[in-house]
Amino acid sequence: MTQKLKSVLLIDDDEPTNYFNSLVIEQTGCTDHVRIAQSGQKALEYLSKRGHLEGSPEGFPCPDLIFLDINMPAMNGWEFLEKYRQLKEEQKGKTIFVMLTTSLFSEDALKAKAIPEISGFETKPLTPEAIDKILKKYFFCDNNEDKAIAPVFVQPVPHHYIHK
Repeated sequence: MTQKLKSVLLIDDDEPTNYFNSLVIEQTGCTDHVRIAQSGQKALEYLSKRGHLEGSPEGFPCPDLIFLDINMPAMNGWEFLEKYRQLKEEQKGKTIFVMLTTSLFSEDALKAKAIPEISGFETKPLTPEAIDKILKKYFFCDNNEDKAIAPVFVQPVPHHYIHK
């Protein structure tokens, strides 16, 4: 894949889901930087510090794509978005949000459609096909079929957890 996202951020409290989703993202080859925040609060801290993690002086770029779980303890996805709106514009970047859920409740999908920051709504776990669809729709929407993104299996890129 010649075109890549600068960074992808997964916000989900479930470690096995994060591990699986990060592997799927890595397998598509769509980015070299996958970051994981296991809470909405940790994600806000990460974004407000422009990606500077404890013990990581170099930092990482603001994510192009954020996958946000709806149901998390302490701060759910909806509450995270309320706090996210309060961040400075330079901390937000031009980020695409995709809500993730295991919920079959159509109310969640309807609520997501009504929130301007949310671009998409997917069920967990992520699949290469879902990522391909998101990338084509929001990032690499060139009509040139040669640039279509197909899942490619690559060596895993180390993913970094933003610990609780």
